[in-house]
Amino acid sequence: MIANENLNVNRKFPDGSTHPYNFVMASGEFRDPTQRFSDRAENYRKYRPGYPPQIYDYLHKQAGLERQDVIADLGSGTGLLSSLFLRRGHEVYGIEPNEAMRKSAEEDLAEQQNFKSINGRAESIPLPDASVDFVVAGQAFHWFEPKATRVEVKRILKPGRQTALIWNNRRIELNPFHRDYEQLLGRFGIDYAKVARRWMITNEEIAAWFAPHPMVQASFPNSKHVDAEGLRGGLLSASYIPTEGHPNYQPMLEALDELFARYQAGGFVQIEYKTMVYHGKV
Repeated sequence: MIANENLNVNRKFPDGSTHPYNFVMASGEFRDPTQRFSDRAENYRKYRPGYPPQIYDYLHKQAGLERQDVIADLGSGTGLLSSLFLRRGHEVYGIEPNEAMRKSAEEDLAEQQNFKSINGRAESIPLPDASVDFVVAGQAFHWFEPKATRVEVKRILKPGRQTALIWNNRRIELNPFHRDYEQLLGRFGIDYAKVARRWMITNEEIAAWFAPHPMVQASFPNSKHVDAEGLRGGLLSASYIPTEGHPNYQPMLEALDELFARYQAGGFVQIEYKTMVYHGKV
């Protein structure tokens, strides 16, 4: 674990600017972000990275997560983060507004009796007051309207309990492969610059969401070893990537194949992530 790191200090956005993104004012940028992944659920389920198991032990020791806690996973998607807690025996409410993503989680986690799939949004959570012990959001919080979400999180959480916001962030500047992959996203992504401005959230902006309570952050190494199919599937899981029929679709895949051929070793490339965890009371 690496603690107390800045997530986006001096980092340029895909459009070349370095101005910090005003996270608190983000809600009006997209009309309905809950529908962006409707045609990408299968690729998301199969090819997105999971979350390092060290996160669980960290939250247990540092954020008061108890073995019997009931957890609400906001924007639970295909269940990648929910799985981390289900494996430890927790009851998990997966709150997901996108039907395709929600059904994917329900199919994958069908044998998990402790998983409760709910059609709902972070801004209007269909759970009773003070009904959960811990709230998490994995790779999703940047799509929420922050003020309404905070009101709802405070409402469903039992007094004194915590919330953890978690992201898998690609280590863009790590090596030439990661830098070239980022350039490919900027070249072919339909609205990549706008999307990137949502998830390039500064520590100060996240801390403001937790205020007046202190926010604690930590990071963990994470990686995914992928073949050509895995690299393609991961790319196609992104909401800003053109789909089949778009004029940039085939040129994008050809560029991706060239990228893979240039950097692969033994038929695989390694995608490195830094998993960021921000937690505290709200």
